[in-house]
Amino acid sequence: MSEKKLALVTGASRGIGKAIAKELNQKGFLVGIHYNSSRQSAEELLKELGDGLLIQADLSTIEGCDKVYEEIKNSKLTLEVLVNNAGYVKDNPIFNATLEEFDQMININMKTVWYLTKRLMRLMIRNRSGRIINISSIIGSIGNPTQSIYGMTKAAIDNFTKTAAMEMAEYGILVNSIAPGFIDTDMTKNLPEEHKNMILSRIPLKRMGTPEEIAQVVGFLATSGTYITGTVIHVNGGMYGG
Repeated sequence: MSEKKLALVTGASRGIGKAIAKELNQKGFLVGIHYNSSRQSAEELLKELGDGLLIQADLSTIEGCDKVYEEIKNSKLTLEVLVNNAGYVKDNPIFNATLEEFDQMININMKTVWYLTKRLMRLMIRNRSGRIINISSIIGSIGNPTQSIYGMTKAAIDNFTKTAAMEMAEYGILVNSIAPGFIDTDMTKNLPEEHKNMILSRIPLKRMGTPEEIAQVVGFLATSGTYITGTVIHVNGGMYGG
């Protein structure tokens, strides 16, 4: 177990995070499976992977982020990859959106990425090696009705990625963002058919992406791409080129 390097994936119990965890496991990493409330799904994933580190924490709180740091530090494993995947979205037009929704999205989508990276990068700096991969969104670049707050947070992640890449370069740490387009997950499955068809009409490939297609890019950045840092990689079927 101690021979493998650790890849921590936040929000790993389902959707894109689950696909990323599987991909990194196949790449030879011991995967840190973070979850908040989906314990059964996380345990099933751990069983499927055969090995790993299960970490429960509420990342909307500083205490939850500190808990993740302490568990990684106490594991004595070498943290090589951090995938900031956990996120939260609540659709609402600007005039209906509440301060509670704003605070929740800011906490989970922005503060968590900044604070967890701030803490865990220290472990990477000691080894002068590491990859930090932030999952943002196409919405951070093109906007979308009812997603003003969500779009703000994802745009902020891409900007943070560029600054962190500059600061971490001297330590051999690469920092990049992946901005998925519309991906076939539980969230998009629940969209009205009319809304789904409207989205598909804007995608040149005429289909939604899969979580596995996002995971493949994460796997590449985690193991290759040694001259790529400070970059936002758009994976959206041609909908937006960046």
